[in-house]
Amino acid sequence: MAAEGNGSKETRSRIIDVPIESLPFVDEHMIEIAAKPDEVWDALIRSVSVMGESRKGAPISKALGCEETQAEGATGEIGSKIPGFVVTRSVKPAALALMGQHRFSQYALIFTILEKPSGLILLSAQTRAVFPGRKGRLYRGLVIGTHGHVIVTTSLLRQVRRRAERIHARPARA
Repeated sequence: MAAEGNGSKETRSRIIDVPIESLPFVDEHMIEIAAKPDEVWDALIRSVSVMGESRKGAPISKALGCEETQAEGATGEIGSKIPGFVVTRSVKPAALALMGQHRFSQYALIFTILEKPSGLILLSAQTRAVFPGRKGRLYRGLVIGTHGHVIVTTSLLRQVRRRAERIHARPARA
């Protein structure tokens, strides 16, 4: 939710000041992972970092009018950025929240890591977003209605699982 004005940093409100829970729930996806919580955390941070290093991230975030168009800071630390997102919550190895906004939406992607009684880890990715106005509704239809968001989110979860399980399978160093 940008403040009215010339778009300078002084006149724009910061997304980090908006409570995550104030954004409407969109969906949640989960995956079980055979690894330890710290291994899943490390794999999540690496996967989010790689997402931020993608050649597509900066151009897409610029085209949408995101303030965060470049990776900045250590991924996983509060205030660090990847194209389209800023890290607003980071509790190792339990929760990572990314928030962002552009001209069509204000959104959050919240990852939680829970250990199940079976010893498996449940990694969830919850999306919250608001799509204001007519253009926002159209954008929601393009991103959510076509299941493009589901494909990207579940792909990211599977990527984290592959990384975490590879880390878990490595022999311990002496």
